[in-house]
Amino acid sequence: KRRDTAMFLIGHVTKDGALAGPKVLEHLVDVVLSFEGDTAHTYRLLRGQKNRFGPTHEVGVFEMVTEGLREVADPSALFMGDADERPAGSAVVPTLEGSRSMLVEVQALVAPAQYGAARRVVSGLDANRLAVLLAVLQRKAGVQVLDQDVFASVAGGLRVDEPAVDLAICAATVSALRERPLSAQLLAFGEVGLTGELRAVGRPAARSAKARKLGFTRVVLPRSSAERLTQA
Repeated sequence: KRRDTAMFLIGHVTKDGALAGPKVLEHLVDVVLSFEGDTAHTYRLLRGQKNRFGPTHEVGVFEMVTEGLREVADPSALFMGDADERPAGSAVVPTLEGSRSMLVEVQALVAPAQYGAARRVVSGLDANRLAVLLAVLQRKAGVQVLDQDVFASVAGGLRVDEPAVDLAICAATVSALRERPLSAQLLAFGEVGLTGELRAVGRPAARSAKARKLGFTRVVLPRSSAERLTQA
């Protein structure tokens, strides 16, 4: 610090996503950055997990090209399919990565269980959360889905952990089960409670503004979030 020289320490990350070894390494540095991605996709996410000098809500999205890493100004195009045609089992949800709102496509495939207990296979989503949502759909919405194999994923390889994706997962699952595609101009977000109610999520204005910018004209969201948009 006396010489105003930046130094990078490369640490090992465990399977749980935490820094391995003694905590002294994490406490020693001013900033902890994680560089996420996989070999099957070209994008990379740069997250600030700790910053001694301010909040760590920002995230950088980069694309791996021949010349190296290139910043992606609007990452929604990477994680969303063709907006002119939405097949059955597909739903779009506006998610928040730091202060940035991104539109991602949630896909679901439903098939009759052939080998005993129904399977739940996910990619980019929480498998336990999917199981809860399927139970809510059957018990509270009358959708017979617990005896079906359900496969759910986020297009583009992105991982989404926030509860706002609950409604999109439910919509994509019902769409796949009934083979009825959702409107290409519709997106949905909201947390689904165990009693079947829709609960508000954070920053509905930012999510809706991103949807309007990309040409979406219909938004399904919790009533309390809609009231907040009306009051804003």
